Amino acid sequence: MRLLLLDTASLYFRAYFGLPDSLRSPAGEPVNAVRGLLDMIAFLVTEHRPERLVACWDDDWRPAFRVEAIGSYKEHRVLERRDDGPDVEEMPDDLRAQVPVIVELLEALGICRVGAPGYEADDVIGTLVAREVGAGAPRTGGQDEGGPLVGIVTGDRDLFQLVDDAAGVAVLYPARGIRDPDVVDQARLVEKYAVPTGTAYAEMAVLRGDPSDGLPGVAGIGEKTAAKLLATFGTLDRVLEAAAAGEPGVTPSQRSKIAAAADYLAVAPGVVRVAADAPVGDVDDALPRAPRDTEALTALVERWGVRSSVDRVLRALAER
Repeated sequence: MRLLLLDTASLYFRAYFGLPDSLRSPAGEPVNAVRGLLDMIAFLVTEHRPERLVACWDDDWRPAFRVEAIGSYKEHRVLERRDDGPDVEEMPDDLRAQVPVIVELLEALGICRVGAPGYEADDVIGTLVAREVGAGAPRTGGQDEGGPLVGIVTGDRDLFQLVDDAAGVAVLYPARGIRDPDVVDQARLVEKYAVPTGTAYAEMAVLRGDPSDGLPGVAGIGEKTAAKLLATFGTLDRVLEAAAAGEPGVTPSQRSKIAAAADYLAVAPGVVRVAADAPVGDVDDALPRAPRDTEALTALVERWGVRSSVDRVLRALAER
């Protein structure tokens, strides 16, 4: 695999809830998210042997441009509103305390961590994918030794919109865990969601909505109906045109529901689509063979009691 992109928050949330809080530092603080994320990285590097890897970061988990378009966007997850920066996201205190530790360990290891002011990790991933595809690097039918050239590791289905067989972009979706992910390519999108491309998945998601992100969708139009409409008309714009014109293929009930959601549908595509042009600077994403700062790493290992997990990462980096 040429490039592995991690939706880091998705993974450390999964680690926190998947591992016992009995995993503690020498001083008694929980380190289950720290250890779990490091173990995931070690496994992913060993299993997929990427040339490059980026831990993509939420510099703003609830960007203003999305909130201005749809005020309910992630509103139910706001712990504290801030005028001087991003709103504070609701999360367990024990997890929040571990996030700075993760940042320090990634830095000491030399693993690239990238965010963009005012954008989510999804947008960083979308931008890096666009750069990779636009760079025109040599491909072999979009694949690399039978696998994707660019792998996106996430528990967030929103990123299915980036799946692109021709460009070799696939999502590793850990429905059963990081060691046995669903490899989401276009065939999987057809099988699971009845949509043929990542773009069609995003347009289906606009119609369907997503309560977990505070996106209402079109009331009364679920996933299957949305996919059927897109299969009939090809694109969301054509679905809306057909509904407005009363064309066959859109029932009177569906026309009424789409008309009632006109204000939402005018802005939702810009909220659902991940950015391909987030302000991501130059990225040094080459995976190191050895830690960037051995002294700092040693201190962190002793302070937090994560020797075994760090050793696994170091072995994976050295042996790839």
